[in-house]
Formats: sequence, structure tokens, C-alpha cells
Amino acid sequence: MHGMPGMAMPGATAKPAPAKPKPVAKMRAAKPTAKRAARPQLRATAPAPVDHAQMDHSRMDHSGMNHAAAGAATDSMPMDQGAMASPAAKAGTDLPAGDAPAPAVPMPHYADRVWDPAAMARARDVMMREEGGGQTFAQVMLDLAELQVRDGRDGYRWEGEAWFGGDIHRAVVKSEGEGDLGDRLEAAEVQALYARAIGPYFNLQAGVRHDIRPGPARTYATIGVEGLAPYWFEVDAAAFVATTGEVLGRVEGYYDQRLTQRWILQPRAEVNLSVQDVRRRGIGSGITDAELGLRLRYEIRREFAPYVGVSWERRLGDTARFARGAGEDTGGIGVVAGLRAWF
Repeated sequence: MHGMPGMAMPGATAKPAPAKPKPVAKMRAAKPTAKRAARPQLRATAPAPVDHAQMDHSRMDHSGMNHAAAGAATDSMPMDQGAMASPAAKAGTDLPAGDAPAPAVPMPHYADRVWDPAAMARARDVMMREEGGGQTFAQVMLDLAELQVRDGRDGYRWEGEAWFGGDIHRAVVKSEGEGDLGDRLEAAEVQALYARAIGPYFNLQAGVRHDIRPGPARTYATIGVEGLAPYWFEVDAAAFVATTGEVLGRVEGYYDQRLTQRWILQPRAEVNLSVQDVRRRGIGSGITDAELGLRLRYEIRREFAPYVGVSWERRLGDTARFARGAGEDTGGIGVVAGLRAWF
């Protein structure tokens, strides 16, 4: 209201109205000169130190930054690898080639921090020995214990072994024999052997064999192999050298054909040989006798299995001739029934 005309207060002087600004003349573009003045060169100065602790990164605009260019610039910068790692800091594959022995395998024994270190060392020794085949086992196997029914002559037969030891070393005792029911024992032998594993499936055996029957008694040095051949054939081959110079040999094997989980059919074969004639014992040179059998057993338990089957035996060559000269039978076929057990 004070600015309205005619409303001036007494004693007050009126302010002059502001002058209108003059129109500014339009600036004309400067004509290019023939030569531009040289720009003054800026002297490079070291940037002032930046206190990153005082910077507020949340308010910085990162969208305008060219990260690709920054990365390319960094990658293009030459790096002095020799300056980054001194020879004393090299390790692993950075080390120069040499023939130094490999470092020992670390074996942290954390249990030693709680228990007696000596007691834990004994426990580790037992564990390593047992896991490395040092455990001790024992087994008694009665492979054949049977009655044999033949035409006009019934008999019996046994064959088995017992061993004590581990996976690598064993002490083995073997025995086998046969005879006629109600008559004298025809043949019997015992072997005491040391067995050493020569692979995952075979053992090398060496020791002595003593023949009780037939007489006269003989003692032999024995060496042979026993184990599991390809296709799951159990084989046993041995050579025997008597104290009197006779050399004998034996090869036998069998195969367990599992029909069911309890019924097993077992074909079996055995061949005996002699390098020379031993007339006092009725043995001729060459193949002396052979036996082929087929037995079917039922495993009531794995450790207890009765069986029935057939068996064919025959003396051959000069051995058969010596038997006929002495009025003895040379062999035949018979029915067998027996028991296979182990524990």
C-alpha cells in the first residue's frame, strides 16, 4: 500500500523508479584466427594426499566411471615379477629343479594332546600292523570225511588241513589217507609246512611230509604252491623229494559251482606222479594214479555241509601192473557220502 500513488507519507521522500536495463547486444562468434595462440603447458605436480577416511563413498557417483578402461590400463602396465617376489620368498613350484628328498608326510597325532603319547604310539603300531596284513587267524578245515561204497570193497577217506598265521605268513599242517572198512590202513600222510604269500591269490609252501602208510615209512622235503586260479579254481601242486632219493609229485584241484545259496556242486580231480619206480611201495614211474569225483553238498551252515557223490579212482601204468601182480584191485567207481566242516 505504501507504493500506491497518492499514498505518500508526510515527510517521506519518494524513491526513484529503477531504470530499465538496456538490451544487451548479441555477441558475435569470433572469427577463427589463422593461428591459435599456444596454450601454456601445465607443470605436472604430485597430487595432494587424499584422506580416504573422510570421504563419503555413498555420495559418489560411480555410474560415470569407465571401469573397463581402468582395467585395461592396469593390465597394460608392465609388472616386474622379480621385484614382487624375492628369491627367499619362493616356494612350491617356484623353486628351482633339484634332487632333494621329498619332505616327510605329516601325521598329526591330535590324540596325543589328550592321552598318553606312548600309549597312543603303541595303539598306532598295532593298527598299522593289523591293517597291513599282520593280524593272526586260525582255521581247521576237514575238506573230505567220507565213506566209500564200492563193488565188494567199502572204505573210508579223509583229507584236511589246519593253519595258523596271517595274510602273509602261515604255519600249515595237512593230512590225508584212506583205508578199507574192517581192514588195515592203506595210506596215511602228514605234512608240516610254512606258507608265504607270493601274490593276492597264491601261497608258496615248503616243509616236510611223512608217510605212515604204506610201509616202509618215508620222509620227504616238500615244496609247492596253493591258491585260487583264474575262474575260481582251487589248485594245489607240490613236489616231494624223499631222504632215499625218490621224487614224487601231486596236482589236485576243485571248483565250487554254486547252484543256490546252499546247494554247491563240486567237481574234483587229483593226479599223482613218480619220477622212478619204487617197487617196495608198489609205485611205478610216470602217472601212478588218478581220481575224479563229483560231489553235491548242502550247507546247513557255511561251517557244516553234508554231501553225496560219486568217485572214480584208477591206478595207472607200472603202478597198476605192480598192483595186479600183488593181487590187489586197480580201482573202480564208487558212491561216497560224507561231511565237509571247518571252524
